[in-house]
Amino acid sequence: MAWLAGYRHPRHRRAPVADALVEVFAAPGPLLAGADKVGEPMGVLPVLYHLLWQGQLTVDLGVGLNEGSVVSVPGA
Repeated sequence: MAWLAGYRHPRHRRAPVADALVEVFAAPGPLLAGADKVGEPMGVLPVLYHLLWQGQLTVDLGVGLNEGSVVSVPGA
């Protein structure tokens, strides 16, 4: 998923949103449902993708990324 590399730049990390996403996904759950818990998906998803790129959140990219993909904190 080369497109995910587009979110590697630190400008995509907004601390309050990033912290909330890590908290939400401490218990693994669906990508879009977790993003909705944090805020408007258009504002939250770039931060979520940045955290995936940085390895602070994890998802099985081998099966493709979609709204139901299970996201978690590594080791959770």
